[in-house]
Amino acid sequence: VSPVDVQAACRDTTVTQELLKEGFHRELLVKVELGEDAGGCAVAARTRLPAGIFVDPYELATLQQHNLTKALLIPDAVDVEAPEYVAAALTLLLFLEAEPGCSRCFRAALPVHARYHRPAAGTEAALVALESPEVLLCCCRGHLAAECWEPAEVGAPCSAPNVAPCQWHSTTHRPAREELLLEVPVGLREHSSLVCALTLLTTLLCAGLILSATCKHGHFS
Repeated sequence: VSPVDVQAACRDTTVTQELLKEGFHRELLVKVELGEDAGGCAVAARTRLPAGIFVDPYELATLQQHNLTKALLIPDAVDVEAPEYVAAALTLLLFLEAEPGCSRCFRAALPVHARYHRPAAGTEAALVALESPEVLLCCCRGHLAAECWEPAEVGAPCSAPNVAPCQWHSTTHRPAREELLLEVPVGLREHSSLVCALTLLTTLLCAGLILSATCKHGHFS
């Protein structure tokens, strides 16, 4: 089969991702429109979460208990308190749900959180780039066009509750944009001396108030 024939036979899969809400606590929305009907197949989006953004595994477990989302984190152990400069990247496998009235349309949303960054010079925001996800299909009973899909190395089951391994397939797709940028507020490095001085003064003031209250109301034998 020539490359021209393959391109004609395989309709483009389109991927759109958005970050909803504001601030450090956002919601990642992923929408996929497949190039062919995927009836009976599981559809997922695999994306790399850089160190500046993470999914809370405890929040994810709660959402899955209430059947509000299906996803896998790799690795599943996440330090939710770590700042960006000591955190590690994560791989997210987000299982998508079919949209009513469109057999080729799938979507899913999941809460994500931005990490604290180091203070920067001359800017009040750091940029976190979230690349377009890889589209995966697992058709345990269906059939995929061999020229459109190829086996993908994914160590994951067909669905989040199911532990049995499955063969996933991936395809090239047309992202709405190559990457999504998240602006994270950061402190100004020029203010470091002022912040340190105010912190020290506040600490000394609070310590003095505690000592004064202890001397006035304490009972010493």
